Amino acid sequence: MVFEFTIPVIFKAVLERCFMSTIKKKYDVIYAGNFTKDTIITPDGIRVVDGGGMNYAANVGTRLGIKAAVITRLAKEDQHVVDAIQSAGIDCFPYYSDFSTLMTLEYKTRDVDKRNLYIKSIAGTILPDYLEKFQAKAIAVSPSLRGEVEPDFFSTLRRRTDALLAVDIQGFVRVLRDETLVYESWPAMPEVLKNIDILKSDAVEAEYLTGEKDIEKAAAVYTGMGVKEIVLTHSDGVLIYVDGECHHFQFHAISMAGRSGRGDTCMGSYVAKRISLPPREAGKWAAAATSLKLERVGVFNRPISEVEAFIDRYYSK
Repeated sequence: MVFEFTIPVIFKAVLERCFMSTIKKKYDVIYAGNFTKDTIITPDGIRVVDGGGMNYAANVGTRLGIKAAVITRLAKEDQHVVDAIQSAGIDCFPYYSDFSTLMTLEYKTRDVDKRNLYIKSIAGTILPDYLEKFQAKAIAVSPSLRGEVEPDFFSTLRRRTDALLAVDIQGFVRVLRDETLVYESWPAMPEVLKNIDILKSDAVEAEYLTGEKDIEKAAAVYTGMGVKEIVLTHSDGVLIYVDGECHHFQFHAISMAGRSGRGDTCMGSYVAKRISLPPREAGKWAAAATSLKLERVGVFNRPISEVEAFIDRYYSK
């Protein structure tokens, strides 16, 4: 006699939902951070652009051939930003807030390392649970100011994933006082950095946090806290610091029209290439993509062939 066991339809549907809930969407890199609506003031005039570190970073990563996703917070009225990200071939998972982050970036000179930053509203906090349903080779987090990502964000991710964790330190050294972003000491730095694989900093942030004006010495201080790799931008180029070795790459841009988003583009391209290349080679791609980005306002929008040609011209040795 043959016995047949029939699963009730309702119970079968529950099982299927449970099974599907354990399947995570896979990406090469997830870029997380709040969208910022940027008013950029330079000696050449005033522009309003759709910014946000995750926006610049994900666009360049996608142009370099990876499968990328964006997790962000913004106001519903800025839905066009989500649409633009998706139109670029990037999956976007928005969390809507009452306000988007409204930022003013004031460059009084042509020195890209010197600027004043002001914020009129903020979109809220990016939570680690926002990434729970995804799997990635790397997670790059680009907060704009302290509080956008809490200190335990990375320890929580470290327990959950073996992905490369990258962060831009600007989101911790910048603190909002009234409507002005100012640099303040960051007591939680050693506790946070021990969970980070790739740290992005600029020269001004590095000097403020480490006390070292020499960028190589500053990078060494960062790694002494447990970070494995440092991507340190300055007005002339980028330093990649790994295992005590310094790899310097000069920027070769014919203009600085697209100076806003420089660091985000550098980190986004470095992480995108770092999942398949060693640090020095990934650094070449970051330097080339950032050089080209500096020439144009807005997100990186050039074909990968132009980046390859740029590498052959300036960084082939």
